[in-house]
Amino acid sequence: MRLIVTVCIGMFLFLSCKKEVAPPEGPATKPVSFSASAYENACSWDSTGKPDCLLARDNISHALLGFATGTLQEGKDLRYTHPELLSSSAIGDIQITQSSDVFITFLMQGTSQKNAFAYYTFPTSQPPKSAADIKKITYVFPSVGFGTPLQPGDKVQIGRFDPGTSIGFVLLQDAWDPVTRKPNNGAVHFCTNDVLNPETNPQLKKHAVLVHYAPENKILIGFDDANRTTASCDHDFNDVVLYATIKP
Repeated sequence: MRLIVTVCIGMFLFLSCKKEVAPPEGPATKPVSFSASAYENACSWDSTGKPDCLLARDNISHALLGFATGTLQEGKDLRYTHPELLSSSAIGDIQITQSSDVFITFLMQGTSQKNAFAYYTFPTSQPPKSAADIKKITYVFPSVGFGTPLQPGDKVQIGRFDPGTSIGFVLLQDAWDPVTRKPNNGAVHFCTNDVLNPETNPQLKKHAVLVHYAPENKILIGFDDANRTTASCDHDFNDVVLYATIKP
């Protein structure tokens, strides 16, 4: 904060002097409440958070994993290694243009937090302006961070969706509770729609990046699970990495 003090000489002048202080900056984050949202589960899960509805595991190639770890490097600030991924206006939503089955595949995680992963839907023509527009959030992987039971390629079908529907994704920070064996709905939500994230600086609101792996025609979705205004945030966007498959 910049502080400017006017120095005065003499008793009368001293008493009449005032300190000119720069106005305080606004808050770095603003809490976002999803209290209007109902929470559901894509399916049940076991005591470790492993979904009971896992399908046959996708075959994850060494090339794909190598590409993911090479692009989203552990502890490397993406603003310097691949700034184009953050400057892109693209978000990790799926826009359904014809009736389609949608599958989500877990690729990797690199975090110390026990995150949960979920999705929400909205009309493509009416993207959310606030959390109040998100009526339902559905858990896909209740334990997708540190200690996750998932293996690369583990996959869930989240449903069949009609044209005109968009699907957004949310990472709930450190939400999985191994004692209660369920996620905490009140955990901080980091969404693929930037407007729903708590940071107030537009340059720090993004929590998910899209990474195109052309050889296998896959779009990876990489999440950063830390408040991006804090010094402890490494901005590497590899805390949880997944991809979606759409089959009309």
